[in-house]
Amino acid sequence: MKLYIVAGEKSGDKQGALVIQELLLRCPSLSVAGLGGSQMHALAPDVEDWAERAGVIGVVDVLKQAGFFLRKLRETEEAIVAMQPDCLLLIDYPGFNQRLLERVRRRCPSLRIVYFIAPMVWAWHRSRAYRLARFLDLMLCTFPFEKPIFEDAHLRTEFVGHPLVDDILANRRTDVREPGLIGLFPGSRRREVDRHFPVLLEVVKACRSLHPERRFMTSASSPALAADMERMAREAGVAPEEVNITPGLYHDLMDRAEAALVASGTATLEAALHELPHALIYKTAWGTYFLARLVLTGNIRFIGMVNILADAPVTKELIQQDFNVENCLAELDLLTSPEYKPRILANMAASVARLGHGHSAAKAAEAILQLLSEPR
Repeated sequence: MKLYIVAGEKSGDKQGALVIQELLLRCPSLSVAGLGGSQMHALAPDVEDWAERAGVIGVVDVLKQAGFFLRKLRETEEAIVAMQPDCLLLIDYPGFNQRLLERVRRRCPSLRIVYFIAPMVWAWHRSRAYRLARFLDLMLCTFPFEKPIFEDAHLRTEFVGHPLVDDILANRRTDVREPGLIGLFPGSRRREVDRHFPVLLEVVKACRSLHPERRFMTSASSPALAADMERMAREAGVAPEEVNITPGLYHDLMDRAEAALVASGTATLEAALHELPHALIYKTAWGTYFLARLVLTGNIRFIGMVNILADAPVTKELIQQDFNVENCLAELDLLTSPEYKPRILANMAASVARLGHGHSAAKAAEAILQLLSEPR
């Protein structure tokens, strides 16, 4: 049996490696080739490690490398046609993978094609589910509300649970909470830090007199970003002892903090899985914000996945002008109060319980093998 697999970022490489592991356990003779990262390459040497080059962020950076991506798209299409695999497995990375999907389907009409970690059609354009259904044999989704969307488009769909459940619950510590420690999570990218960290530094300064017992810590995504954040703190008049800036303590801080302010994105879902009371923060250019509001589907009431899963305001969303020092201080007071804290913890737990109870890679592997065992 032959599998061709395509992932384009480090997160996709990790999930791809887990699925490959599960497939090899069930089918040791499986031959695997494709595109991914170092983890997939270590398991299957015929998987090219291109994640560093492929993992660009933003329209401008993609346009700068448009020639590379177009060439890679053609090369990958030809490699799949030449290999004639039993299955093409596409993992996330929608900008590249959806184009590849359509090209390959036209040239290999009998090939089984599976997509793991569904594109966010529910947020941007639900009609895209019907387009995907024309080319795919199986969608493996990670959010429960995605399954009926794709099934309504007549696409075979399995909800396999979210990979974060495995990642966090296997490693988190439950006995290290530190009263008074506030986690600051401005984002992992420089542009996010530039938008969010100055406001968070003003929160630290405001707590000097209001809450001198509070201690603040943030985890930078790299030593270089930590150095930039230290410079920003100095320029804002925040001493090193007032905010601990350390790279690489992301999940450790989510286990230890009593409460947190967390930039919108996967981090808010991770915070909920860590049972960390938090408020969501988000700020961007106004033009970008209004454009996003225009293209979001009308039934999207929230931007935080914890709230989307519950379809209720489980965690406070401090967005644009609402992300200010006064609101952050008020929310931290609530998050650390004995009256409010148990309720938010219970609501977060109920929300993330909808993600399933782990083993998403194993469930994905079983669904793929089940598909391949059936007559075309």
